[in-house]
Order: sequence, then structure tokens, then C-alpha cells
Amino acid sequence: MNFMRHHVFRALPFPGSRRRAALLAQVVLMMALIAFADWRVDADVPLGFLYLLPMLVAAGTFGPAPIVLLAALSTALTEAFDSFGWTPASGIPRDVLYFAAFAGFGLFVHEIASRRRLSAVHLDQLETEINARRGVEEQLENLIRSSPVAIFTADGEGRILKANDAAEPLFLTAAGAFAGEQIHHYLPALASVPALAAGKRLFRTVMQCKGHRANGSIFLADVWFSTYQTSVGPRLAAMVVDASENLRDREEMGLHQLLSGSRILVGAISHEIRNICGAIAVVHQNLLRCEHLIENRDFEALGTLVLALERIASMELRQTADMAVSVDLQSFLEELRIVIEPALLDAEVVMRWEIPVGLPAVWADRQSLMQVFLNLVKNSERALHAQPQPRISIRAEIEAHRVLISIIDNGSGVSSPDLLFRPFQPNSKATGLGLYLSRALMRSFRGDLHYLALPQDTAGAAFVVELARAPSSENDIYDEQSQAAAG
Repeated sequence: MNFMRHHVFRALPFPGSRRRAALLAQVVLMMALIAFADWRVDADVPLGFLYLLPMLVAAGTFGPAPIVLLAALSTALTEAFDSFGWTPASGIPRDVLYFAAFAGFGLFVHEIASRRRLSAVHLDQLETEINARRGVEEQLENLIRSSPVAIFTADGEGRILKANDAAEPLFLTAAGAFAGEQIHHYLPALASVPALAAGKRLFRTVMQCKGHRANGSIFLADVWFSTYQTSVGPRLAAMVVDASENLRDREEMGLHQLLSGSRILVGAISHEIRNICGAIAVVHQNLLRCEHLIENRDFEALGTLVLALERIASMELRQTADMAVSVDLQSFLEELRIVIEPALLDAEVVMRWEIPVGLPAVWADRQSLMQVFLNLVKNSERALHAQPQPRISIRAEIEAHRVLISIIDNGSGVSSPDLLFRPFQPNSKATGLGLYLSRALMRSFRGDLHYLALPQDTAGAAFVVELARAPSSENDIYDEQSQAAAG
């Protein structure tokens, strides 16, 4: 505020009262001295031109009105002490000339002084803006230079103009050798960007492509790039991240999930087969009482086949998966919401989340648990396809040693709840293994999945996911492991 007030007062035609009074006194004194000298000096030597000096002093500070008054006073004093006689025919034109000279000179100097003051204010503002811009540019340059992400710019011909320090180790180039290279040597996909070649359409997008290093090796690159126009042609700015490690982790996790899911599915199916074999064995044992079947070789072969099938189906479903760990349920549900909610909102399905604060950690395999919830939500979404007001509610409840999470929809409901968890259901839209495998996955880390019957006047279906609370101390872990081994 003080800065603005200072420059505003500098631009005004009148200065402060004290300075104005002192300057006015100086101007009046100078005019008085000139008038006295003009009066005392010989009349043949006119001194009226000296009034330009006080006009010069006053014009730098006072406004147009005081300048005009001083010009009129200077004209009167010049006319009063010159040697020329005054008549209307000669005096009026002469006084007009005097006045025009004094006033024009004063106003000209006043305008120059005003422009100078405005230029000084503008120069101060310009310097302030330049300093601020320089500070922002330095911060931006330091941010780009210190970023762990490779950042570079390229011209319309695909030549790299500038790059930060992270670009050289990513592409394995020598120090200072990356700038000036062609971008298609390292990221061939960027060379085909239409905006970079034609300079017309602008792009702001992300893509995943293959990157080439200087030593010939290839890596998977995530590239965020944008194109823009400058006075010297089109430009491209890009950020590049090596996504090879993420790809390896994702593929390894996918392989692990495939093997784990297959093992659990085979174990669950083997359990069903073993139950059937047990029943066949009981029937076979009962048939041994028939004397005419004792010597029957086909009957003996049938018993041998039953035993062989029991041995094949002897794989036990482990109670705890190898990858089961303590999972933060609160953060898991937040991640689940990020995954499923956008697609459901696009399908105009109303989501209700009834999640209390402070959910405990649970014992589970995070990826398998995510697959279970995704399968349940997808089933609910299919059931809500023809509903006028589709709705899905996810509710969490905390009990002594477990956490219950309910997925409730207002769809068409379940006609045969007893057949829900049987494998290879004939009326299923897919393989008929979704719910069967989901329950097997839950039981693999001491959880469970079951169907909850809703009241008769309530439409829809509800499934409850039971999760065992994770042990909170080493003793609890030992007890959990002991119970799992004993079971």
C-alpha cells in the first residue's frame, strides 16, 4: 500500500503541501528578481525571456492550471517592464505571443516530466515483474533438473532441444550428448506424432511404448507428452518413466494369482471328488456282502478304480494361502471404491458405502480379496441391468474375531440359493465357477463367503464376506499358526 501511495503521489501534478509551498516561494522569488532586474536595467535590453527559468522550475512539479497562471503573470511582468509602448493594435498580438511562449514551454516541460515519472513507475513495475519471472523460471528449472523423471523438449523435426539430468541415465547417453539427438532413435513412437510433423493439431496425452537406450537395450516406457506452438515452430515436451519393473511385477503377480487360483480351484474340486469317491466306496463296501460279486473281476476292478480316484483327489485345500498377510482393511476398501465406483456411476448405479472408521487389519491375500469383491460386484451389476433405480450397498461390521462386509443390491434376487456355490452351474452366464472359486479363495486364508437371505418383502440379494482379524502381536501370530497347523 505504501508503495502504491508513493508512486501515485509522484504522478500527481501537485506535490506535498510543504514541498509545494517551498517550490512556489522559489518561483515567486525568481520572478521578482527577474522583474526587478528588468526594471533597473536599461530599457534597450529586454529581459522578459528570463521568465522561462521559473516556468521550467514550476513545470516539473505543478499541474497545467498553475502553469497557465504563471504564464499569464510572466506575460504581464514582461509587458510592464519592456520598452515597447502598448496599443491595442500592437500590444495584444505581442502579449498573446508572450503568453503562448510561456504557457507552451511550461506545458511542454510538464508533459515531459509527467511522462518521465510514469516511465519510472512503469520501469519499477517492469523490474519487479522481471525479477519475479526470473525467480519462477529458476524454481521451475531447478524442479525440472532435480526431477527423477526424464523430461525433455524437441522441435518440429524431432531434434531434442533440452533435457534434464534424469534423461541421460535413463537412455544411457554420455553427459551432454542427449540434447541434439533425434527423438526417434530413443522413442520411435514419438516421431509419428502428427502435431510434431505438421504443427497443426495439438496433443496432450499419455502413451506406453518401447524405448531404446544408447547401448541397444529396450525398455517399456510410459510417456506423458504435449505439443505446442511457438514463434519458431512446433515444439514437443515429454516426460518418460521406465515401466519395465512395473511390467515384471505385474506379470509375476498375475502368474502367482493364476497358480494360486488354480491350486485352490483344483483343491476345492478334489474335495468334491473325494466326497463322491467316499460315497462310492461305501456303496462298493456294501456290495461286497453279495456273494455272487465277490469273485467278479469287474467288481474288483471298480474298487481299484475308486481307490485310484481317491488318491488322485487326495490334495487337501490348505487353510492359509502362501501370500496371506495382514491387510489394512480401511485402505483396501478405499482402493476398492476407486476401482469399482467410476464404472458403476457410468451405469447409473447408486453406490452406498457404510464403512465405520477404525476398521481393524484382516488376514488375507490382497489380490485374491480384490478378485472376490470384483466378482461379487460384477454379479450385482448384472442383476441390476433391468432395474429402474439400481443400487448397491457395501456395509462393514466389526465382531470379536472377524469383520463382516456385506454387498447388497436391489436386483432380481436369487431363485435357488442352495445352488449358488456349486461348480459348473448349468444356468450360469459364464463358467459357473465365480462364486465357487470366490468362496474357495476366502477359505484359503481362514475367511468365508456366504449368501444372506433378505426379508420376503425386500427385493435383491446379499452376500457376506467374512474376514479373520489379523494378529496384533507375536504371541497372537504363534497361536494363529498353531491353530492352523492343528486344524
